[in-house]
This record gives sequence, C-alpha cells and structure tokens, in this order.
Amino acid sequence: MKATRATSTADFEARIGHRFADPSLLVRALTHMSFQTADRARGGSYQRLEFLGDRVLGLVMSAMLLDAFPDAEEGELSRRLAGLVRKETCAEVGAEWDVSGHIRIGDNEAQSGGHAKPAIMGDVCEAIIGAVYLDGGYEAAQRVVEPAWRSRMLRPSRPLRDPKTALQEWAQGLGRPAPSYREIKRQGPAHAPQFTVAVDLEGFTSASGSGTSKRAAEQTAAQDFMVREGLLPASDRDGRA
Repeated sequence: MKATRATSTADFEARIGHRFADPSLLVRALTHMSFQTADRARGGSYQRLEFLGDRVLGLVMSAMLLDAFPDAEEGELSRRLAGLVRKETCAEVGAEWDVSGHIRIGDNEAQSGGHAKPAIMGDVCEAIIGAVYLDGGYEAAQRVVEPAWRSRMLRPSRPLRDPKTALQEWAQGLGRPAPSYREIKRQGPAHAPQFTVAVDLEGFTSASGSGTSKRAAEQTAAQDFMVREGLLPASDRDGRA
C-alpha cells in the first residue's frame, strides 16, 4: 500500500514538474479545510499556500508576458494577465494535473462532488504553486508554471476585450469615426424580447446581430463584423444572447 501511494505521488510530481524536497508541503497544498479535524490547526489546509501561490503565479506570468509581447502596452498586458490568473484558468490547469484524484477532503464535501469542483481545483492549483515556491524558490515555480500556461498565454481562449471595445479600437486605428449601432428589429413578447441591431462603420458594409437585450445584440453585431473582416477567427462567433 505504501509503495502504491509513493508511486502515485511520484507520478503526480512528474505531471506538475517538481519533485518535493519537503513532501509535507505538497500534502498541505492538497488538503481542503473540510478535511481538518477539530484538533488540527487551520494552517494545515491549503488556504495560506493558495494565497502565496496566487501572487507567485501573477509574478511568473507577468515576466512571461513581458518577454512574449515586447511591444504590448500596460493595458494589454494587464488584460492578458487577468485572463491567465483567473480561477477558471487555474481550474483548467488543475484538471490537467489531475489534482482531483489527490485532494484530501472531508466526507460531506466529498459527497457533494468537492473533488471535482472548479473552485476547489483552482484553489489547489494555486496552492501547489505556492508549495513549489516554498520548496524550491522562484525558479522551481517558474518551471512548473511555464509549460502549463505558455500555450494559454500565446493562444488565449477568451477575447482580451469585448467585441464592441475591440471594434472601436480597430476603427480608431484606421482613423475612422467610432462605429454606430441602430436597432433594426424587435420581436417576441414584452417579457422576453429579441433585438436585432446593425453596426455601421464608415467604408464597410454593415453587420447585424441578435440578442435578448440591445447591449447583447450590439456585442454580437460587433463580433460578427470582426469575424467577417478576418479580425477574429470564425470559431469566435458564439451567438451570444
């Protein structure tokens, strides 16, 4: 039984890219507060490591962004960073590391599916980064973060800006007036209307989009305009409402 547990731990360490000199740090990073019994200190859970890991992740990612996007201004770098360190992204990395199979969690939380909750997996991911930092320093944390986040950094899965803002900035770059939006159709009952809005930009054919509010329809119209003009990939046409 001990050999199996040791092998499992070694496999997990190989996945994240760090062999712990102090295994107790990894144990703590994988321990949810619900696992703690009354006679155990609160410090035995991952909470403090999560706090540290969040800051270490932000520092490593900031350095990676500066290196990868040397011409980007502070505003763009901040938007990119926000998407990379958000809890949902950490949960995705946690799932790739298969943290759910290693989290120590209380029975009640386990019965409610706690092992697989994105919020918990995101917390554990950050806690592991904090534990790696304490165990091996900044360079060790960097070696863990870089391979897990690099492709996400280079190919973000979420737009850096909402479509209306992105279209307006693009128009300004061309020296054109800001895009204008006009309602061209409203249908459906009063309690659940459906709006269709057109976006007009000087020198270009109008594009239209629909949504359950004018704002949503405007966003869809701007998004469809940008997809049509090749400014966004067609896969970004999500039909939001």
